[in-house]
Amino acid sequence: MKATVDHDLCIGAAMCVAIAPDVFELNNQGLSEVVHPEAGTDDLLREAAENCPQQAIILQDDAGQQIYPELD
Repeated sequence: MKATVDHDLCIGAAMCVAIAPDVFELNNQGLSEVVHPEAGTDDLLREAAENCPQQAIILQDDAGQQIYPELD
């Protein structure tokens, strides 16, 4: 699973950093960045994404298909 952060949606709430501090950190603009993707398990990445108040964390499966948030 791959996680990315949509900076157009991110408000810097840092829930992802609280849940997965080895994976995410806030950048100089106060927005979340994926800094060590290999440090996150699928379950941890999903937990961080599901707790993001803006749904700014995008999860893709190994084939590159978006799995969270679900597309309409």
